[in-house]
Amino acid sequence: MRLISFKRGDRESFGIMSTSGIIDAGLRLKGKFTSLRHILLAGKMDLLRDMGDLEPDCSELDVHFLPVIPDASKIICVGSNYMAHIKEMGRHPPEYPVLFTRFADSAVGHKEPMILPRESSRFDYEGELAVIIGKRARRITANDALNYVAGYSCYNDGSVRDFQRHTHQFTPGKNFYHSGGFGPWLLTSDEQSDPNLFHLQTRLNGQIMQDAPVNDLCFSVPQLIEYCSLWTPLEPGDVIVSGTPGGVGAARKPPVWMKAGDVIEVDIDGVGTLTNPIISDI
Repeated sequence: MRLISFKRGDRESFGIMSTSGIIDAGLRLKGKFTSLRHILLAGKMDLLRDMGDLEPDCSELDVHFLPVIPDASKIICVGSNYMAHIKEMGRHPPEYPVLFTRFADSAVGHKEPMILPRESSRFDYEGELAVIIGKRARRITANDALNYVAGYSCYNDGSVRDFQRHTHQFTPGKNFYHSGGFGPWLLTSDEQSDPNLFHLQTRLNGQIMQDAPVNDLCFSVPQLIEYCSLWTPLEPGDVIVSGTPGGVGAARKPPVWMKAGDVIEVDIDGVGTLTNPIISDI
């Protein structure tokens, strides 16, 4: 299934993206669950599976996409996790995953504009695979980790590089309001159980900037889930953003920064394509 969060008129909802349109699960469940995260927390994914053959309630053109999990409690991001990216940044493979967090309101949904902040011109793209947790995970092993995954999505970890490097902590440069993208939907893990089979590509105005298999990760998805679950309980709807491949704008000579009017795409073969225009914060 492809599960989405969206806004139609003044109402936020969630549902299923079918081949013919959107099945509005929030409407059909009469408000019993207010978000996709709440469905995951309740362990009620079967309610969505039972709707898969229903006629759609609206089309993609009738809605605004929200981030896949707009109310995520935790968004844990991984830095320096693709071998090619580690090399281009002049670093060595880390002994442990390099982690930082993003706030839920720092990202927008599919087709919505990512905002270039007025405080900087060094706005960079980072195409990444997002992993959405499906059940509570605490101190689990890598061998068992994929059993805790609800599904996968695309993420653009939009980065304001000068603010990112003010100190050795990444937080400011990774959390400008609406500077990232998360979507277009959640592909459930029963559709593809092995994230190593995914291939990620990032395109800026149609030009390929990043192109790599997910199996180039320094720390695999199961290893990331194992490590994160050691120090924090991972709850349904929590998100792990697994790192970006080589080819970021900051590492190019000369550097390439996103600017107003650009269109950035993160395409993960088998998952979908996240597309966001860039606008200025005025």
